Amino acid sequence: MRRALKDRLPRRSALKAMHWAMVPMLIWFLLVTPDDVLPFGPTAFQAHSALALVFVTLCLWWTADYLRRGLASRPGPKLPPWGRLMHQWMHKVLIWGLFGVAVTGFLLGLTSATLLKAGGVLPIAPPLGLRRANDIIGQIHIYEFYLLAAIAAGHAGFHIWRHLRLRDNALRIMVPRALHRFL
Repeated sequence: MRRALKDRLPRRSALKAMHWAMVPMLIWFLLVTPDDVLPFGPTAFQAHSALALVFVTLCLWWTADYLRRGLASRPGPKLPPWGRLMHQWMHKVLIWGLFGVAVTGFLLGLTSATLLKAGGVLPIAPPLGLRRANDIIGQIHIYEFYLLAAIAAGHAGFHIWRHLRLRDNALRIMVPRALHRFL
């Protein structure tokens, strides 16, 4: 059974699908906060929360894959030494940053005064009612997420630079085939 699943969806294909699924979610969470959806009612808030649960699940899955198998990407032969270092550094920072966002989200639930449920169904953590800690962790969570988004933008810029300047087809590796004609 395990072998059959591996044959159907190779690691790189799974990571590519996960990568592109996370991009619109990252943009959504950059533009839309829980406070923005609250005026639209509990259903909108639950939808936002469910999307966050999917995002966190993908973050944890990606971290687990990295811990088990290491980085899936290789820097490429045309990259200069500083580019090879940057390539490895950026990917590791993104993976650990995604994990950090998941951890601080859990800590938000843990320090909350009320039981928070991701997507309205999955309890995040037993609430301890630590108001001051919750405020601090909330600020860390927000800054961490925006810093991670800036690193993701730098990551995209780096790969666009590689594609245009080095012409090493770095984007063709990660972009779905349907979009290759635009590269």
